[in-house]
Amino acid sequence: MGSTFQGLEIAKRGMSTQQMALYVTGNNIANANTPGYSRQRVNFTETEPYPPASMNRPQIPGQMGTGVEAGSIQRVREGFLDMQYRNENNKLGYWEARADATAKMQDIMNEPSDNGLSKTMDEFWQSLQDLSTNPENEGARSVVRQRGLAVVETFHYLYDSLSQIQQDFGSQIGVTITQINSLTKQISDINKQISEIEPHGYLPNDLYDQRDRLVDELSKLVNVQVEKVANGGNSLKIAEGTYNIYLTDSSGSPILDGSGNKIYLVQGSATHTLSLPGGQDLDGDGVSETPNGPVAQFQVGSASISATAFSSGKLLGLVESFGYEDSSGGTKGIYPEMIAHLNDLAYTFGTIFNEVHKKGYGLDGTTTGVEFFSGLTSTDAAKQITLSSDIDNLSNIAASMDKTSGNGSNAINLANVGKMLLSSSSISLVGTTDTLDLAGLSLPLKSGTIKSNYEGWIGKLGVDGQQAERMKNNSDTLLQSVEGNRQSVSSVSLDEEMTNMIKFQHAYNAAARQITAIDEMLDKIINGMGIVGR
Repeated sequence: MGSTFQGLEIAKRGMSTQQMALYVTGNNIANANTPGYSRQRVNFTETEPYPPASMNRPQIPGQMGTGVEAGSIQRVREGFLDMQYRNENNKLGYWEARADATAKMQDIMNEPSDNGLSKTMDEFWQSLQDLSTNPENEGARSVVRQRGLAVVETFHYLYDSLSQIQQDFGSQIGVTITQINSLTKQISDINKQISEIEPHGYLPNDLYDQRDRLVDELSKLVNVQVEKVANGGNSLKIAEGTYNIYLTDSSGSPILDGSGNKIYLVQGSATHTLSLPGGQDLDGDGVSETPNGPVAQFQVGSASISATAFSSGKLLGLVESFGYEDSSGGTKGIYPEMIAHLNDLAYTFGTIFNEVHKKGYGLDGTTTGVEFFSGLTSTDAAKQITLSSDIDNLSNIAASMDKTSGNGSNAINLANVGKMLLSSSSISLVGTTDTLDLAGLSLPLKSGTIKSNYEGWIGKLGVDGQQAERMKNNSDTLLQSVEGNRQSVSSVSLDEEMTNMIKFQHAYNAAARQITAIDEMLDKIINGMGIVGR
């Protein structure tokens, strides 16, 4: 038969286990609002039954239970939902960066409005139309000069503003790389702590939560996947081990180095620093993180990867905004391409306008061949374009085509520059049999008109901005959906915890009552038996 005190031991174990469950419930309630906290539960396990199977077992009908014990304290977490969350978080980081870049560019370009380049150029063309009707009027000539100066200043403003925002994105790349390196260092430190605890048979749930929260933050910045490695020793089967974190491409496959090995950011307690070869080390930590020019590649430890090897993530969004080198060595990106468009527009506009202006005559009927704009270069025309010093003398504005002061034919030609088809080999000019040879000017813009080219770029910017904002909202919606599913599994429900608290409390009280009942039984046996005739 079982021990006389077996019932007491069973009740004691029940009280102890229910008490532990109450403590875990209290911890869940206390951390209900703690960021990243996953609710925990006690895994109740039956203790070994009595008697064990053996040749000398006592002759009793069968095995008897010996109570319960707390097998482990486990956090409630679903790995599949974590993976979904990180994938959506990665997409959100990318589209947030893209949406921010296009929104800032739209603010700078400010189209359509009464203050954008399009309106400024329209006013310039209108001033030339007005000059054509009264070419001898000094006031009309002054307006043409001032409107031309407004066009120049608008080009300068747009170029400087776009360049400054582009540099700001370069600084954000540096901040993001520093953040990535900081997160990987923290994850590796936690890996080290976990590797020292798990082999002793414990589950460091709080460290698991901290590590997963850091991986969630990292997933927004760059594509990563988690690889779990067991720590050995006396680690429990449900122990999560250490995390190795490697980079992935657009298909979710590992990014490989030249030897075909995965490129890791974290391997156990070791980290591989992310840096920009040839970049600037602004914080003095020995890591180059801020680009000097278009980003060609990143370096992780000793391995190099393409600037656009990632499929999404905030870092890729920033790189695509700031500018990167494509496979042919050209510069791509949201801001470099718009700045290049602006330079092409300024160069084409200024060159054609000068060619038409040089064919006309000033107010004195003898001055000809004068340029209206100067500083035109094929690389940064929007930055360098200025009014020619010859135009300081208003009489040098070439409104005439026949040398007479009252002729305004060339002012009409100048007003039509914005409408000229750039695909034409030559353009007929009003008031003369002469033509303008566009084919011989080596213009960067080869089709449409100056106005249609600019409108096309602005239209594309608007479409790209709408797409980025739409994709950002879609990604955020999907992320919130996955987060809702994840929270339904891992977060603390106060209603559920209160229910558990009542359940464990009643079980504890019942176990205590069992001890009282057994105590009464033993009291009867010890103090009430063997007294005969009294």
